[in-house]
Amino acid sequence: MNDHEQLARRFEQNRAHLRAVAYRMLGSVTEAEDAVQEGWLRLSRTDVSDVGNLGGWLTTVVSRVCLDMLRTRKSRREDALDTYVPDPVIGAPGPEDEAVQADAIGLALLVVLETLAPAERLAFVLHDMFGVGFDEIASIVDKSPAATRQLASRARRRVQGAPASDGDVNRQRVIVEAFLAASRGGDFEALLELLDPEVLLRADAGTASAQYAGPAVSKLVRGAREVVEQALMFSRMGPYLQVALVNGMPGVITVVNGRLMGVMAVTVTHGRISEIDILADVDRLEVIPLPA
Repeated sequence: MNDHEQLARRFEQNRAHLRAVAYRMLGSVTEAEDAVQEGWLRLSRTDVSDVGNLGGWLTTVVSRVCLDMLRTRKSRREDALDTYVPDPVIGAPGPEDEAVQADAIGLALLVVLETLAPAERLAFVLHDMFGVGFDEIASIVDKSPAATRQLASRARRRVQGAPASDGDVNRQRVIVEAFLAASRGGDFEALLELLDPEVLLRADAGTASAQYAGPAVSKLVRGAREVVEQALMFSRMGPYLQVALVNGMPGVITVVNGRLMGVMAVTVTHGRISEIDILADVDRLEVIPLPA
């Protein structure tokens, strides 16, 4: 095995971790892949013979790439941040592909991360999610360790407002299936029983909402009765809806003629649905693979 092959093998050993970092930084599966690929390109052009911790070196490089992407991103998210839903991961990752460790982060948390400034997001993700020290993070964001600690602290306060899932996969599947059944059957009262009184529905249909076959357009809806009115519109989409894992927890996908047309992530808190995040942006959905 030559030096290049050895370097490629060592990089592949770190790929899953790097994609997990990049996904949390960017909230986009495709952008995360781009960031990791850029990390490989920089590694292949660099002499790392004296690098003792290649994983740490790669994490730093990919984090810098992500930070640049966050800072330069031309984002419609700034125009419609309230209704922006990050790219979901559909299905459970296999043992050989722990790309984003989807079971460890929900869309509700990713939505909150989208509201953070780039340096705050990086500091929080690296320190709170991956245990990177503030001295190392400081070199990435070009600030002192004390200032970097403050970035993470500010981000943490924002993140603490994100709805926390009960984390019970089986219980959530039961609730999601009941939600679908009540929606299809037009059972208003049954839906109310499943929803938290302050439930939040966020629907992101992008700029191509007119192409979407379902009821979703970009909108933000608060309150159980208001959300029920939207949920009842699912009845006509009944044949196309199916339960699937969305970022590691049961949710709903809409598949029409083999094409992914919608993804619904659900946050269940204290046994009731507290948040619903729907992605119906067909342009973004095209690059998300359907589960086998």
